[in-house]
Amino acid sequence: MTQTVRVELGARAYDIAIGPGLLGQAGPRLKPHLKRPRTVIVTDENVAALHLKTLQASLDAAGITSQAIILPPGEGTKSYAHLAELCDGLLAAGMERADRIIAFGGGVIGDLTGFAASILRRGIDFIQIPTTLLSQVDSSVGGKTGINSKHGKNLIGAFHQPVAVLADTSLLNTLSAREFAAGYAETAKYGLLGDAPFFNWLEANATKIKARDTATLIEAISVSCRAKAKIVAEDETETGVRALLNLGHTFGHAFEAACGYSQRLLHGEAVSIGMVMAFRYSQSLGLCTGQDATRVEAHLASVGLPVKPTQIPGDLADANALLTLMRQDKKAQMGKLTFILARGLGEAFIARDVDDAHVLEFVKKELQRG
Repeated sequence: MTQTVRVELGARAYDIAIGPGLLGQAGPRLKPHLKRPRTVIVTDENVAALHLKTLQASLDAAGITSQAIILPPGEGTKSYAHLAELCDGLLAAGMERADRIIAFGGGVIGDLTGFAASILRRGIDFIQIPTTLLSQVDSSVGGKTGINSKHGKNLIGAFHQPVAVLADTSLLNTLSAREFAAGYAETAKYGLLGDAPFFNWLEANATKIKARDTATLIEAISVSCRAKAKIVAEDETETGVRALLNLGHTFGHAFEAACGYSQRLLHGEAVSIGMVMAFRYSQSLGLCTGQDATRVEAHLASVGLPVKPTQIPGDLADANALLTLMRQDKKAQMGKLTFILARGLGEAFIARDVDDAHVLEFVKKELQRG
């Protein structure tokens, strides 16, 4: 039942294995990637409690010794302080330049570990074992690594590709409904940005995905990974088409920053709200129909995702403050905001000529939308 997706990057190409039970096969699957039979696993407290013994038992059975560095869960871990803690821990563990680090967790652990790997001893290879739907369909693939700053999300980082990815779909059964839905937002993104038939398929199969049907999940994750792998192979360092993968993120990252990267708003929830706003903003510019925008909102709401800013708990920053946060977006050029907008479902494009004043008025209205 396992599917394999290849990320074609020449000498740095790697495979994404997708299927159930892969964690128990980690030892024999990862051993060929290790120069010597030892590794350090970086994970968080939640994943460690649920799955660390299984991973270490598989590594032990393959003759691979391992030790674990266990960090706090949550977006707040993507910080300077935890980056320093992790780097010091890896050096104390005796990690050499030829060794491989295992990132075992969701997007936070993958991003942080990948960045630490990119700078430790001027570059150590790492392996991704993503444990959330969001990380399996998106953040574990493509080599974007980094930490957050008070100025914005992922503003300190590097492009550093993994040497292998193991996406065990069985691990998704331990996710809360909220975490699972947050990952679904990034899955839907691939249909909305460039594959309308996939979005149609998601609409038809959302009930099965929500029920975590194995075969349906494998298909959804595989299609998502193939879409991302194709874009990454074409534009690894986001100088062009890769920016499309940020559909909904300009709005979404601003909301995350305004919420202090807290449990108030998960990344996938922010992306869900951001994608609805991207389509509604596209509609306001006459680029797509109201029917398209309504369809996006209805589908994301049907799987339990928030779809408007008024659903974010607590007080939110005003429109001017949010616009300031958007200006820190990594896609901004020459001080101008860049948005991913849409001419329809599956027809996203990069817009670099968006008027700040128009965006401000739009955001003000969205902050009041009930």
